Amino acid sequence: MTNTKDLLIFGMPAVKGRWIFVLLGLVALLCMGTVYSWSIFRGPLQEHFGINATQSLLPFTVLLFLYSLLMPLAGFQLQRLGAAKMMAIGGLVIGVGYVLSGFASNPLMLTISYGVITGSGIGIAYGVPLAVSAQWFPDKKGLAVGLTVIGFGLSPLVTAPLAKSAIGTFGVLPTFIILGVTFATIIIAISTVMQLPPKGWQPPGWEGAKSMNSAEEQGEKIWQVPSFYALWSCYAIGTFVGLSAIGISSSVAQEIIKLNPETAALTVSLFAMFNGLGRPLFGWLTDRLQPRRAATISYILIIIASILMLHAKEGQILTYIFAFSLFWLCLGGWLALAPTATLKLFQPTNYAKNYGMVFTAYGVGALLGTTIAGQIRDLFGSYTYAFYPTAILAVLGIILAEFKLRHSSAPSKFIPS
Repeated sequence: MTNTKDLLIFGMPAVKGRWIFVLLGLVALLCMGTVYSWSIFRGPLQEHFGINATQSLLPFTVLLFLYSLLMPLAGFQLQRLGAAKMMAIGGLVIGVGYVLSGFASNPLMLTISYGVITGSGIGIAYGVPLAVSAQWFPDKKGLAVGLTVIGFGLSPLVTAPLAKSAIGTFGVLPTFIILGVTFATIIIAISTVMQLPPKGWQPPGWEGAKSMNSAEEQGEKIWQVPSFYALWSCYAIGTFVGLSAIGISSSVAQEIIKLNPETAALTVSLFAMFNGLGRPLFGWLTDRLQPRRAATISYILIIIASILMLHAKEGQILTYIFAFSLFWLCLGGWLALAPTATLKLFQPTNYAKNYGMVFTAYGVGALLGTTIAGQIRDLFGSYTYAFYPTAILAVLGIILAEFKLRHSSAPSKFIPS
């Protein structure tokens, strides 16, 4: 066992110094989370390239897909390459993608540079801060992961105004170059100090949960365990609902509630705060409760929000704000709930690999959530009908969480190879 009394981080005892990794991870994810500010770029890009709304959404959609696809692959390489090198590679690729986007001469080039290259860079780097925070905080897994990932959720509050100002001053394509150089510099600088704890390290006085592995469970891979599919499905439902809500927030405000575009934009900024708040909140809830209980709470909130929006009428501003605050809160919550549940349900030492596999659910939820809501609007003529599937899926999520995550709620249920 590592001598916890002798281990120092930046000259401080490890139990105190480890909080630096949470702060640095938050800043790195703040840079990566600029992807959630894509709506700032869409209008100027449509004007610059003469493209429609669907075409301007393609780079963002491709980015989300590559981002989720690369996460599991990067997770399998983290232990071999190390946290610092993995994060530096990701930061460099992100920077290259942004800079090349600044030289794009057509929408296809932009989709390749931003969607494929930047998306790949985020997929490589995203899991590193989460893995570092998770392994330095075996006693506060959910809180540490939630505080780290809050950077990604709150990014639009910080980066969207900066990007909008830069676009107004320099133009949309030069702004990509400015952001690329800035983000690559910050992420690579942070990567130089990111490190995983020594094997066997734990906070002084904390013994952790006793292992509950049985002999026949030793050596099972994560995809051989039923609870993986339950967690994956629950995560997909949570991200589907959340990302579909994010995609139509402003449109619903204008179409159903009849807010003007400026007021609708202000409400979206408010919702981003709830998206950030949901991460430490549900991380803490998952620490205090079993993952299935935290998941059930999120689905109950989604049902409440869906019912409110099914009955929302023109002028019911408070109903709209309350409902969409819940949608955004729960999406942020799942970005902390899922990684914390992965730590609790499966072997923590294989967290990067395991969460990479679980995170593919985010990609599925993103692809479906960003497209189906719009198709429902086109088919039925109103966004109101989009809230029927969110309510139905939330009920399904409660059933999955309560009956399929129940038997795997003990930490370290198995050791994947």
